[in-house]
Amino acid sequence: MKKVLLASAALITLTGAASAADLAARPYTKAPVAVASVYAWTGFYLGIVGGGAWEAASGDPKMKGGFVGGTAGYNWQTGNVVFGVEADGAWADVSATATGATVVPGFGIVTTTASSKTDAMGTVRGRIGYAVNNVLFYGTGGYAWIDNKITLSALGVSASDSKWHSGWTVGAGVEAFFAPQWSVKGEYLYRSLGSENYFSSLGTPLSSGTINFHTVQVGVNYHFGGPVVAKY
Repeated sequence: MKKVLLASAALITLTGAASAADLAARPYTKAPVAVASVYAWTGFYLGIVGGGAWEAASGDPKMKGGFVGGTAGYNWQTGNVVFGVEADGAWADVSATATGATVVPGFGIVTTTASSKTDAMGTVRGRIGYAVNNVLFYGTGGYAWIDNKITLSALGVSASDSKWHSGWTVGAGVEAFFAPQWSVKGEYLYRSLGSENYFSSLGTPLSSGTINFHTVQVGVNYHFGGPVVAKY
């Protein structure tokens, strides 16, 4: 019996050693390399924009209201510096109304109402900014325009005249990618529009004077061409 036990023990030991020798070595797996996403700003984009506007005037009433529209632009990037051009146009409802007493020959003192309403506005601007990966800080400036209408009412009769005002704009903003081809932006613009003469056909033109607006707007843009580049 003793010889049988010793032989069995030896057999088990040899079998275990052979099995261990037959096991394949564990393969070495290299840890995955981290991927850093770098956002390239170069390319064409389209978007929507909306916000609020109020007249930069010392007295009341002041024109104020909102607008919504579309935007299109193109960026060129070199290093962290981004150059661009952008145009936008919007439907607007920015207005003010004043009521007062006026002497009308043959009628005496009558109540008159004058209202001014901007129903469209837009800009064509250059942009220059500094990109920190997916965030762009920029300044902007260029051409601005509005389509404005003045209406005068008295004795139940109204007369209106519309004029296109041209001027300039300057401002600043920040834009950031929140998805591979989508960005959101916030922007402040100061717009100064030149004076126009209304009701010239009546023989007594009414000068509007320079119209100045503060505007704050937000927008969402879709960038074509895939602005995200993966770097290892």
